[in-house]
Amino acid sequence: MSALRLPYQTLAPELYRALSGVNIALQESTLGKSLIELVFLRVSQINGCAFCVDMHARDLLAQEEDFQRINSLVTWRETSLYSERERAALAWAEAITLIAGNHASDALFEALRQHFSEREIVDLEFAIAIINAWNRIAIGFRQPVKKASLLPH
Repeated sequence: MSALRLPYQTLAPELYRALSGVNIALQESTLGKSLIELVFLRVSQINGCAFCVDMHARDLLAQEEDFQRINSLVTWRETSLYSERERAALAWAEAITLIAGNHASDALFEALRQHFSEREIVDLEFAIAIINAWNRIAIGFRQPVKKASLLPH
């Protein structure tokens, strides 16, 4: 475990608040908190952000998400634990996170259209973008994971 490299929240509070504003706006989205958190967790897994993986897994547990779904998220394609809507969102989140390798195919985008309104697709895109930004900030500044005594129920 390493220490935080720089206290970015206090050194640039206006930037931190601005980025946080996207998260606040997403709370009003019709995507639903559970789907947003699943996307946040999956993207954080891909990016290897220990702080964000811990935080979003805990947030899902606090929302009373099923532990097996949280635990199996890394292998979502291999289980039947996720709805078609969730699968479309997760596939898109992976494509956007790994954008250099696939450039967000038309097939994946069309799959989104089957399950989401145009506004929801925009909201999903912002959710993916914001968690990728947070992952890079947390990784770059080595945001530490704090040991918690109990998991949320």
